[in-house]
Amino acid sequence: MEERNFETDAIRAQSERTPYREHSVPLYLTSSFVFDDAEHARALFADEMPGNIYTRFSNPNNTELIQKLCLLEGTEDGIATASGMAAMYISMASLLKSGDHVLASRSVFGSTHQILNIIFPKINITHTYADLADPGSWESKIQPNTKMIFVETPSNPGLDIVDLEWLGKLANKHNLILNVDNCFATPYLQNPAKWGAHLVTHSATKFIDGQGRVIGGAVLGKKELIKEVRFFARHTGPSMSPFNAWVLSKSLETLAVRMDRHCQNAMELANHLESHSEVLKVKYPFLPSHPQYALAKKQMKSGGGIVTFEIKGGIDRGRKFLNSLKMLSHSANLGDTRSIATHPASTTHSKLTDTERMAVGITPGLIRISVGLENIQDITNDIDQAIATSSL
Repeated sequence: MEERNFETDAIRAQSERTPYREHSVPLYLTSSFVFDDAEHARALFADEMPGNIYTRFSNPNNTELIQKLCLLEGTEDGIATASGMAAMYISMASLLKSGDHVLASRSVFGSTHQILNIIFPKINITHTYADLADPGSWESKIQPNTKMIFVETPSNPGLDIVDLEWLGKLANKHNLILNVDNCFATPYLQNPAKWGAHLVTHSATKFIDGQGRVIGGAVLGKKELIKEVRFFARHTGPSMSPFNAWVLSKSLETLAVRMDRHCQNAMELANHLESHSEVLKVKYPFLPSHPQYALAKKQMKSGGGIVTFEIKGGIDRGRKFLNSLKMLSHSANLGDTRSIATHPASTTHSKLTDTERMAVGITPGLIRISVGLENIQDITNDIDQAIATSSL
C-alpha cells in the first residue's frame, strides 16, 4: 500500500469489517469469546494462532486501537491498559526483577516518582535520578545492574526536553531499554521510536482522548519486549475496557486537527504571558527562551498544548489567581478541549518533598495551563482578568 500521511492513517486505518459492512468500527462489549471446537480452543490458548479468548487478554476494540497507535508511532506491537499509570507501571514492572536498577530523569510525573521511590523498593528495584541540565553525568550513573532508562519529554509539568537521539545511542551502547513517556507530545508531534526508544508509553486519558471522557493508557514498542509486557498484563489484569478502546480509537481520528489548534493557542498564550508585567517566568518548548528550544524544534513538530508560568507573589498569589478564573477549569487533568489551570505543587506533585519539587522546577507559584480549543482571545482574557484580580 502506498505510504499515507498521519491524518489519513489516523482516520482510515481499521481492522477488517464484519459481514455487516459497518463504516465505523463497532463495539465488542463481551467478556469472552466462543471457540469453533476443542482444537480451536487449544490452539488459541497455546498461542498457535491469532484470535480472542477473553477480554482481559484481548478484544477486537483493543486490538484495533493498538494497531492504529503502532502505525502512528512507528512501533512493532503494543498493549492497551486501563489507565496511563497502569501503562507506566507495567512497562517497567514486567521487564524488571529484584536487584535491577532504573536510571530515570528527575523530571517525571508525581505518580511515576511514587512508583520509583515507594513501590519498587518493596521488591528491591532501585533507581537513580539524572538531571537534564547535566547530560554529561548520565553515563556515569549507569550501574552494572541498570536495566532501563525512563524519561518523559516534554516532562510534566516542567516541560523539560530530553535529547532522544543521544539517549537512544546511550541506551544501545549499554544494552539498556529506553522507555519514553510520550504523553505530552502524542504520536502526532513526536515519535520516540524514530530516535531509538525501545518502548513508548502513553496516558491516552490526556490529548489522545482529548475531551475528558475516558481513562486509558498504552505501551508500544519492540515486539520481543511487548511479549513480556503482554504476559504480565494478561495475568495481572490492567486491561482497557472495549468501550474505552473504541472511544480512544475514534479520538485518534481528530488528533491531528486538535493538536494543531492546541499548539497554535499555546504558542500565542506563551508569547502573551512572556510580555506580561506580573509574570516572572514562562516555559513553553517552542519559545526561543526555552533552555532546550533548539532540541524541541529538532524532535517535535510543534510545541504541544501545555504552558507553565510563575506569577509574581508566590503560592498565595497563585491560589488567588486560580480562584479568580471565570472560564478556565480548575482541574488536575490535562489535554481536554477545555482549557485547564492546575497548581502542581498542591495537587499532581503534592506527594513530593519541597526539595524534590524544587529540583524539577516546580516552584510554589507555578501554574500549569493545559491550553484548550476555545478562541485564544477568550483564554487570554480570562487569564488576564484573573492575574489582575489576584493582585487586589
